[in-house]
Amino acid sequence: QVQLVESGGGLVQPGGSLRLSCEASRSIFIYTMGWYRQAPGKQRELVAAITSGGRTNYADSVKGRFTLSRDGAKNTVYLQMNSLKPEDTAVYYCNAKLDGYNAWGQGTQVTVSS
Repeated sequence: QVQLVESGGGLVQPGGSLRLSCEASRSIFIYTMGWYRQAPGKQRELVAAITSGGRTNYADSVKGRFTLSRDGAKNTVYLQMNSLKPEDTAVYYCNAKLDGYNAWGQGTQVTVSS
């Protein structure tokens, strides 16, 4: 099992930036690590993910604005979010997948508003 703890959310103006962190309780390299988000009244959606082999994929809505990275020494994945828009407002969740195993963090709120 792995425990995930997110941090870095907050309130930011449109056009601003935030960096989310997800610290895992064990090595992240065996998992596909992902960031998901859920806005009020909407389903949870994938934002970005990185496989154990290092391949990344992004939702079309965030391509060119968000960057996912990982630091194995710190067991941490990051989501750098630039050029934020009001529609990016959501609770952001970190996820770890391995075969049929699925772990979630508690979520961190991101609010983009002037």
